[in-house]
Amino acid sequence: MSGLGGFPCQAFSIAGYRQGFDDEKGRGELFFELMRMMEAKRPRVALFENVKNLVGHDNGNTFRVICEQLHLLGYHYTYQVLNAMNYGNMAQNRERIYIVAFRDIDDFNKFQWPLSIPLTTTVRDIIDFEEKKDDKYYYTEGKYKGQIYELLVEATKNDDIKNPAIYQWRRKYVRQNKSGVVPTLTANQGEGGHNVCIVKTKHGLRKMTPRECFNTQGYPKAYKLPDNQSDARLYKQAGNSVCVPVINRIAENILEAIK
Repeated sequence: MSGLGGFPCQAFSIAGYRQGFDDEKGRGELFFELMRMMEAKRPRVALFENVKNLVGHDNGNTFRVICEQLHLLGYHYTYQVLNAMNYGNMAQNRERIYIVAFRDIDDFNKFQWPLSIPLTTTVRDIIDFEEKKDDKYYYTEGKYKGQIYELLVEATKNDDIKNPAIYQWRRKYVRQNKSGVVPTLTANQGEGGHNVCIVKTKHGLRKMTPRECFNTQGYPKAYKLPDNQSDARLYKQAGNSVCVPVINRIAENILEAIK
């Protein structure tokens, strides 16, 4: 039996208030619920994923508590921070910490982390720069509060749409991602405000669609999005998701270790 858990990252994320275990909504404490489940079920392997900032949160005290809990349960653990663009061949700059815990020392000794692989996926593979999308995805004058539209137009006016770039609205200014990949997706991609990824096409400036967000997380093109979910919910699901190819590579190495 194995376990897979991703306790909420908002309590530790630099995009949030970094309250950790003291999070007012109780999101940080869900880690201890996972520990309770592990104590009861004793899975052979457990895999956890969270934001990179988990390691340094509260001067390292939060991560120390997590490691202590695994140790107290008798698990042997290892962890690494992996970027989706280096370990999942996905055109997204997404650094996450992964923790793999083994009940048996033999399994632990056989496990190896995946090695980095070349990035061959481009933003054109996950974002449609050619076809016109629904008008609701586009930025227009007066659509959002403040001067977002005007600043976007000014910041992108000299950019060639033949060389696609991704932009972000950063509270008061527009930032271009010059690394040729999508910035880290967050759960608020559909809101039009802070941290939202923006693409410039011949049809105008727009947000990424939910489909494109799932593409960026490595979901197969054949993966069908549910029809009974709003765009807002789909954006949250994509932003809170794991990068599928990275998880797949870790899982393959876990399987190899426990064979």
